[in-house]
Amino acid sequence: MMKLYGIKNCDTCKKALKALESAGHSVAYHDFRADGLNAEKISEWIALFGRDKVLNTRSTTWRGLSDEDKNIGDDKDLVQLIVKNPTLVKRPVIENDPVFVIGWGKNEQHQLLG
Repeated sequence: MMKLYGIKNCDTCKKALKALESAGHSVAYHDFRADGLNAEKISEWIALFGRDKVLNTRSTTWRGLSDEDKNIGDDKDLVQLIVKNPTLVKRPVIENDPVFVIGWGKNEQHQLLG
């Protein structure tokens, strides 16, 4: 079963979920806000994708951070910042072992839908 991490009111997450289900995939939805995120999962994503791909610098949450928080150099500190502010993760994150994607662009769609 695929697992989609996102936020229920995110349009991109809604589009991804609808497309995956329409293609016949069974998808478990994990809402960042309702279900939270743990440091282990965030660390895993940073290791897989890199911090620049995981961090959503276009979010309202990012714009509201202090300059000190925006300039975190250590991945462990970044993980803790994301645990406190899960909307800092780009969305959606989709796990379909062995395929893991972040975002819902054409490349990600092709990887999951063919």
